Amino acid sequence: MAGFRNGRGRDNRPPQGQPQQAPYGYDAAPPPARQQWPQQGQGQPPYGQQGAPQGGQRPYGEPEYFGDPYGQQHPHAVTANNPGHTQMFSVDDPYGPATDHHAGAAPVPTGPRLQWKALLSGIVLRPADTFLRTRDHAVWGPALVVTFLYGLLAIFGFDAAREEAIDATLSTAIPYVLMTALGFVVGGLILGAVTHTLARQLGGDGAWQPTVGLSMLIMSITDAPRLVFALFLGGENGLVQVIGWLTWLAAGALFTVMVSRSHDLPWPKALGASAIQLVALLSLIKLGTL
Repeated sequence: MAGFRNGRGRDNRPPQGQPQQAPYGYDAAPPPARQQWPQQGQGQPPYGQQGAPQGGQRPYGEPEYFGDPYGQQHPHAVTANNPGHTQMFSVDDPYGPATDHHAGAAPVPTGPRLQWKALLSGIVLRPADTFLRTRDHAVWGPALVVTFLYGLLAIFGFDAAREEAIDATLSTAIPYVLMTALGFVVGGLILGAVTHTLARQLGGDGAWQPTVGLSMLIMSITDAPRLVFALFLGGENGLVQVIGWLTWLAAGALFTVMVSRSHDLPWPKALGASAIQLVALLSLIKLGTL
């Protein structure tokens, strides 16, 4: 009964509000500090009516693990960095995306299509710049017209063919000359296509229309000086032969520059791509008059 009167045996816990006494020989732990919440009327609105701070910032002193109390969460914040969900990030490059150099990476100049006068004069005076500016432009008009006119006069550069054309009647000579001109046009198309195909096999990426058209122009323009002298002096003249060899070398240089600029190839590969066309011109035109 004495124990019940003293409170023992029923509840040994200390009364509420009083710290529990530590056992003998141990220091008592300090009471936990109570968090002071702001009272109403002290410069802050009551709980539940407090507005969201500007800029989406958390209130001062709020633990970060509470998250964003105002619902401003990133779209992938729920699944980011969980197993099977890796958060992605990117870094902006102020210099733009990096690209590796490859065939065709040479800068293509923009601008209008060259007129036929600027094109023909540019092939002779400014070949590198002209071929680079026309690498994406077809030149069918000038190529077909110039090659056809060249074919009309080319027959008179051969001594035997010129005598036959002169001795023949007008009704016979005109079809003969026209067929020769069409033959030069078709031959120029075939040789240009062969040059383009070889350039693509060697790693070039130029378009076939500029390559074929420019090859026809180079073939006609470079042989024009030899043809002019051959019309008056004959194809077997020594001066005509020298001019023929020099113009053939000039044609090889122009073919190399054209393929190099049109297909973005080094000059050895460009020369190799135009080798078949150069050999064909040498055997069909130059050696045919020597």
